Amino acid sequence: MKKINQLGLTFTILFLLIMMSNDVSGRARYDIDHNRIQAQKISADNPYVSIGVHRVGRLGLTVVNMGQIGTGFAGAQMDPRDPSRVAPSAIYPYPGNNSYLFAGAFWIGAIVGRDTLVSVGADGWSFIQEMYPDPYPKGEVIFRTLSNPSDLDAVSEEDFIMMYTDTVTNPAFVASDPIDGRPHVPLNIEVNQRSYAWSYSYAEDFVLFDMSIKNIGNRVLNQFYMGMYVDGDVGSINGTGQEFTDDICGFRRDIDSPFGCGWVDTINIAWISDNNGLDDSNNQDECPYGPGNYTGVNGMRVVRTPSDSLQYSFNWWISNGSPAFDFGPRMAGTEDDPFRDFGGFLGTPEGDRNKYYVLSHEEFDYDQLFCAKDNTVDGWLERGPDSDNFADGFDTRYLLSFGPFDISPGEVLPLTFAYVAGDNFFSDCEAYNNFNRYAPEEYYNTLNFEEIGLNSIWASMIYDNPGVDTDGDGYRGKYRVCIESTQVSGEWTYNYDTVYYKGDNVPDFKGASPPPPPELWVINPYPLGDTIRSLVTPHVTETNNGEVTIQWYGYRSETTRDPFSGEIDFEGYRVYISLTEELLGYYEVCTYDKEDYNRYIFNPFSTTTGREWELNDLPFTIDELKELYGESFNPNDYPRDRPFYWDGNSYYFAAQDWNQYDLTDTTLIHKIYPSQPPPTTLDHDSAWVYYRDEMTDEGYFKYYMYEYKVTNLLPSQLYYFAVTAFDFGSPSSDLASLETRPNKNYIAEYPQNQNTLIESGGLNVVVYPNPYRGDANYKDIGFFEGRGLNNPPDERIRRIHFTNLPHKCTIRIFSIDGDLIRKIEHDEQKDFPQSMHEEWDLITRNTQMVVSGIYYYSIESEYGSQVGKLVIIL
Repeated sequence: MKKINQLGLTFTILFLLIMMSNDVSGRARYDIDHNRIQAQKISADNPYVSIGVHRVGRLGLTVVNMGQIGTGFAGAQMDPRDPSRVAPSAIYPYPGNNSYLFAGAFWIGAIVGRDTLVSVGADGWSFIQEMYPDPYPKGEVIFRTLSNPSDLDAVSEEDFIMMYTDTVTNPAFVASDPIDGRPHVPLNIEVNQRSYAWSYSYAEDFVLFDMSIKNIGNRVLNQFYMGMYVDGDVGSINGTGQEFTDDICGFRRDIDSPFGCGWVDTINIAWISDNNGLDDSNNQDECPYGPGNYTGVNGMRVVRTPSDSLQYSFNWWISNGSPAFDFGPRMAGTEDDPFRDFGGFLGTPEGDRNKYYVLSHEEFDYDQLFCAKDNTVDGWLERGPDSDNFADGFDTRYLLSFGPFDISPGEVLPLTFAYVAGDNFFSDCEAYNNFNRYAPEEYYNTLNFEEIGLNSIWASMIYDNPGVDTDGDGYRGKYRVCIESTQVSGEWTYNYDTVYYKGDNVPDFKGASPPPPPELWVINPYPLGDTIRSLVTPHVTETNNGEVTIQWYGYRSETTRDPFSGEIDFEGYRVYISLTEELLGYYEVCTYDKEDYNRYIFNPFSTTTGREWELNDLPFTIDELKELYGESFNPNDYPRDRPFYWDGNSYYFAAQDWNQYDLTDTTLIHKIYPSQPPPTTLDHDSAWVYYRDEMTDEGYFKYYMYEYKVTNLLPSQLYYFAVTAFDFGSPSSDLASLETRPNKNYIAEYPQNQNTLIESGGLNVVVYPNPYRGDANYKDIGFFEGRGLNNPPDERIRRIHFTNLPHKCTIRIFSIDGDLIRKIEHDEQKDFPQSMHEEWDLITRNTQMVVSGIYYYSIESEYGSQVGKLVIIL
């Protein structure tokens, strides 16, 4: 929940007034000063608090090396990998404005001797934080990525590795127990946390957390439990601050299996969402749903524990300064299990003993929508007087916990869980109008758990790949057999299909991935020396149109096996252009894909599976189909409405992609060496020695060299050029084609003349826009200003551009009276990207904005000098 307003990277405290009224909202009761704790502040003694931001997929999630997720407890943060971006708490879809998380934290409890101890990443109500990293540099968060070939230990596209402990006892950092006043007593645990994220379509909606919890003390941790505390506050990051007042939460055990056959898949996910998907705070509370609404859902699920026979608990509550509003479902006491009084209220468990009770009590609360019903028949306490107010949404948080374990000194407990998001949780915008808090079943049944459930299943499958014998002991995991029957000509026939749904209990952390992107650069169309390794060599035509020739090397893209299927599943390439490096800005300009076809087989058992035509095989090349069905066979003759009958089965064929397979047309993607056959060997070193004619002078296989020319570009614009590789998917897993993201493999360049051509030809420098007008709105109509910045003020984005520059020169701007206004040293690697270009931000050497007027500029280099005029109208 949005309990604090913190500036910069420091933890600051606000004391909040508790409003005693019928609609009082719970806010945090912070009671100690944490100004001393500063994120990313290096100190020899203090913990080095820092964050990692997962943003490679559709879920933007911040992790904090204090046993926390989200930024609610840590305060406003900037992304360390991109300081221009605010770190998202949990924005979905990302980038965007819809946040589904205030903050979350890990709660860990155990019995140590006679003591009942709990250490928390954050309490969530009192300002108690008991897990901290070491001082710098040991406490620093480590980042790795599969995109960097030198990160040999990388698991995903975004790995964050952090370590923290609960051993800090300095009262400047940890508060005393709010119930008995006892200072923090550590469990003496060390947590090594690794979080993983991917951009692939099936994995872009969750983050996996893999944790190793070590007992670094000298006493056994008995009856050890772990919990994941989550406070949602679903709403807009630009909202009114009251978004927390209408959250709902619950626990979902299973969904109908996406693999059909009438199966049910267990997901065991705790979830939290808005109460109706509508933005009630920004006048967007009318149907139909729009982009400003919160129709998604976020949740947590346990993926791995060392034992299958554990106790699980799901508890939700409302924290509030008023006892009547501090509420949570509680079971009535029995002789064997007496009721535990939290201190006059039913919700917030304060203090170690109350927290441990909730962690270990093995209680599954009913979903929040059901709290106005009479649940006493199931052993719950009578509904409270304000339950009507809670049932339709309130400031809710939940705890998903599990255990027990006994951890001896030095022993390590491995755990894995997933933070999962899903779309389309609300599918009927009008349904909430008929919500009956005393009979909520009808409204509950409109909630769509299909997408978050499927994402939850994928998280589990990536952790431990079903049907994969990772350790080679012969066990491939758990499976189910779907038996389908149909009657044909009075006789019953049966079809058996084995589907693995769990792995071999050995972690994989692997999923299907697109082929690696090709090695990409831009080449010079003129014979100006060694240009094949030049990163940027664009060109301006005689008609002043920009051109860029893109060249790439596809060896890795076309020879790498998919880690999930083991197949070489390369399908083709796509070329993209954008005016911004953001993903949504890229548009496709050309594509190439192999000539191959999918073969669909008619399923007579479709009443069981729900699919009349099934795709069970990898795509077939035209040669493979002719080998099966004869030299005259043409798959284009057999679409769905005209199936092909063969050997008792019915088939139809469809192109896998567009079958844009012509590589000889030089206006499209084409091979640089069109007559070059495949390499004799794929080993570069051997080929260099024995088959030199198959390689370029730079050591590349000619067979994998491609080229595409982009024409009719504006020389004044900075373009982003990308080449992606894509595969044909995985039919057996119902996985669509995967493609590398354009914004992960691009070159940014102006389609202007290269330094070599400028310097050898003595080309004149060009300055634009000239005259410069302050009211011209260059940000929108010319894209000369503000690119890549999020709504900056006009005075921070003003730019005048200089192009046709030699790679090294000095730019001076003078007033009409001859006073030096600004000096810019342009010193770039020759023919490097954007080395012919420079910008002036209209700031003087005295760090002031220039005024309207006429200015002179001079360009001096070893290749000559040039003087010109500038006109600025502000």
